[in-house]
Amino acid sequence: MRLTRPAVSASADHRRSERSHGGAQPPARPAEGTPAGGSAREPYTAAAHAHGAPAGGDPAGGRHDRAHDGPRQEPGSDGTRGDRDGRDPGRPAGAAPPPPEPPAAEAVRAVGAVESVDSVDADVAGAVLRTARTVLREHLAEAAAIDAVFARDVARRVADFTLGGGKRARPRFLWWAMRACGGGADTVDAALRLGVALELIQTCALVHDDVMDGSALRRGRPAVHVELAGLTGGPPDTAFGTSAAVLVGDLALAWADDTVAAVTMDPATRSRVLAIWRAMRTEMVAGQYLDLHGQAAATRTAAHALRTAWLKSALYSVERPLALGAALAGADDRTTDALRAAGRSAGTAFQLRDDLLGAFGDPAVTGKPSGGDLRDGKPTYLVAVARERAEAAGDTATLAVLDAGVGDPGLTDEGLARVREALTLSGARAAVEHRVDRLAAEAQARLDLAGLAPAGARQLRLLLRETAGGRTSPPPASASEHPPGTAPEGDTTR
Repeated sequence: MRLTRPAVSASADHRRSERSHGGAQPPARPAEGTPAGGSAREPYTAAAHAHGAPAGGDPAGGRHDRAHDGPRQEPGSDGTRGDRDGRDPGRPAGAAPPPPEPPAAEAVRAVGAVESVDSVDADVAGAVLRTARTVLREHLAEAAAIDAVFARDVARRVADFTLGGGKRARPRFLWWAMRACGGGADTVDAALRLGVALELIQTCALVHDDVMDGSALRRGRPAVHVELAGLTGGPPDTAFGTSAAVLVGDLALAWADDTVAAVTMDPATRSRVLAIWRAMRTEMVAGQYLDLHGQAAATRTAAHALRTAWLKSALYSVERPLALGAALAGADDRTTDALRAAGRSAGTAFQLRDDLLGAFGDPAVTGKPSGGDLRDGKPTYLVAVARERAEAAGDTATLAVLDAGVGDPGLTDEGLARVREALTLSGARAAVEHRVDRLAAEAQARLDLAGLAPAGARQLRLLLRETAGGRTSPPPASASEHPPGTAPEGDTTR
């Protein structure tokens, strides 16, 4: 996070990973229309593209490539809309966009209907998207009743952002954990609505993260604060765009909490779910703060970097969604602990792999400038390991290269090549790659200890493998991997 940018009032998790990986390109968010409320027209036609479906068709669910959303694209790489705030070039500045056309009937066939277990099993992401349309239509109607301008400029952006992109990874983890723990027809609606809440809190996180990072792009189009800066009709008003984007994120967080509160659960299940939800929200803020603090205080230890990664990525993206699914199904402590341990390992592996891609990744694959994390001075585990190894070896030349290059926004390609060489020759690159392998293998091994239903376990195994990468069988005599200061396997108190 660039500390020269304004801080925001809610939270953000590890969102940098959204723009760090390749795979299928995420869609642009749908064009903003008039607020929902008194109209029966479906406002989310473009959201059908979120999983590769044709316009107006039923979403196909999409492929789960990463634990986070897809890469952030360079301008124009996926047909980004016209001008800064997404207006049609010929529409007057400040004018409200026209309402979108209603979709084909099949696109909304399940809106408001009860999903079956089989239909969700076949297409978890599509079922979450259909449920999200229903939930967000209700919220938009409430916003429109309050004020039309607020509904158009703020509430509608929350809905469009939430529906318009991402792999729905967190809801998938939740769903398959619930199914693997024996949940069925009586938990379908609760699981889908909690999945929508996870998508809304992710909207909050990403919008706020872009403000803190000063990032101009998200999902191949202008970030929300950039769009909003162009709403006033004159030159872009950065202060207005930043402030309004904070409100967009805040509203998404409020809607996430409202969605959880409205889920029908028995008292015991509600108590477990709310405890996990409250912990997750606080952990997100803690992880984001540690990231900011690490940059401001120049904290460079590997332990700090690993703990930040655990809070920002492993917990929020994998471990907590798995725990929510287990809670819905009424899983016992042993099963829940095994699931959480598997998610902890996979989520940490994901973040460490993201650090590698941030330093060595191909822009054509990662969707971000080559070496961007190094130029930004991100306090990554990779760089921390390189420093610690160089200090232990008395390698002042490597330390000098790292001190001069990491955090230099004007770092040249030649300078970047020197930093990369230092990361490689210090042994840090190989050490991080090996740790990713170990964590990925441990995620699979820990999943085997949970005693899960076969169908759900198979899907979780695939999701964890895609999230963590690395090997799929444990290396010989691997030691237990968990970030310093985190709970060991079986201890869910921290």
